[in-house]
Parts: sequence; structure tokens; C-alpha cells
Amino acid sequence: MSDKPGIPEGLDFDKGDGLVPAIAQDVHTGEVLMVAYMNRESFQETLTRGEAVYYSRSRGKLWRKGEESGHVQKVHSIYVDCDGDCILLKVEQIGGAACHTGYRSCFYRQVTPEGLKVVGTRVFDPQQVYKKS
Repeated sequence: MSDKPGIPEGLDFDKGDGLVPAIAQDVHTGEVLMVAYMNRESFQETLTRGEAVYYSRSRGKLWRKGEESGHVQKVHSIYVDCDGDCILLKVEQIGGAACHTGYRSCFYRQVTPEGLKVVGTRVFDPQQVYKKS
């Protein structure tokens, strides 16, 4: 993105106790890939690196997208909503999948009268990518 950009005025991390939702959208197709959270530190690192860095609520620390899988998100542009409490990242998804379950998008299930229906195609086997010890 750039050398040392700052957090823009109008982006309000205080509304959500230091976190704002961040939507990752494919820069070429417009497909919504995932939703995560950012704090000031992850947002600043995203600006500096030019790759998506989120805050993992479950781990309680920064999560550099692709640090285990290699499926990084190169950030092309960043938008902030009218209330200043949500971020939209337009990204290039490297490695084919944004979802840790192996699907391109985390939104691979559709609500139907019969229940959830898988409408996405699995791109990778998570057992092979995330070799947890």
C-alpha cells in the first residue's frame, strides 16, 4: 500500500471495543470472500504490508492471513463505511481459497427451505494444508 500511512480520521475502532468488521472482497469478481475483524494494530500492519492482517478474536492476537496456508490476500484498495465502523478490503486472493475449510469463499453455504446447502466448491483439503501437531 505505502510506506507508513496512518489510520485515517473517521475510522472508529472505539464503537466495537477496539474492533471493526472487515469484509474481504475479490477485486476482480466482486465475490465476498470472508468477514473478519481488525483492530488498530492489524489495520496499520495491513496498510504497511499491503497484505491483509486481521485480529483473531479466538486466539486473542494478530492473524496474518495466509501465515499457515500461504493463501494471502494482497490488498488493492480499502474502503470505510459511512459510520466509520466497518472496513471493505478489495483483495487478490492468492492460493485460490480464503476459507480455512478449503472453500474459495467463507460464504459457500446457502440458506434454503431444507436447510443449509453447499453451493461452493472445495479448493483444498484443510487436513493437508493445516498440519496441526
